[in-house]
Amino acid sequence: MAVVNRALKYDGTVSAAVTVDLVIFTVREASLRVLLIERGKPPFEGGLALPGGYVRVGEGLDQAALRELAEETGIDGRELHLEQLRAFGAPERDPRGRTFTVAYLALGPDLPTPVAGTDAATAHWVPVEAALSAELAFDHLAILKEGLDRARAKLEYTTVAAAFCRQPFTLAELRHVYEVIWGIPLDPSNFRRKVTKAAHFVEATGESRTPEIGRPAALYRRGSAELLFPPMPRSADGDDASV
Repeated sequence: MAVVNRALKYDGTVSAAVTVDLVIFTVREASLRVLLIERGKPPFEGGLALPGGYVRVGEGLDQAALRELAEETGIDGRELHLEQLRAFGAPERDPRGRTFTVAYLALGPDLPTPVAGTDAATAHWVPVEAALSAELAFDHLAILKEGLDRARAKLEYTTVAAAFCRQPFTLAELRHVYEVIWGIPLDPSNFRRKVTKAAHFVEATGESRTPEIGRPAALYRRGSAELLFPPMPRSADGDDASV
């Protein structure tokens, strides 16, 4: 009969820690940005990382995510679209010991400049392309990539794109969100047709905004729908024929 090494079993006799990490996206200065902190403590002191930290005793995962977001960046996560991404638990992901992290995806419109705190020396909105080419602490690059994939996919079948817009918004502003996150240009007329035909995606306010140049643009607010019907798939080859 095989002998089981109890030291290898996380059955309550061996300690393991739980953390939360947050992939927070916003659209600033015409580009998709992710929030990164400069770590103020070991391990990876001075390195870039996603905001996050340990889950405290008696604290739920969502509570921990909101607390860490406020402590490390000064941002109130209750004003964001916040959802669990998934758990990550590679054995060597944290040099301090066995650690499992539950990653969160957060989305918000033109979020303010973050204020670093606790174990974050600084916090910055970093263009996503720059973040993807940086050396991030722990396994945060893999978490960032998965968060980006989730955000891009959600734009195809949910109304979450409106979470990036301050209400009320124009359809041009909403289209800009899709273009920035998907990284492809979209035909304005086709986009307008798709959005206005999607059930309860947006609702007209009856008001308009006059730009410095051009005609007044109708204003909209987010509708009651959470799922897009019909969906708005990305074109596989990068053109906007399907939109």
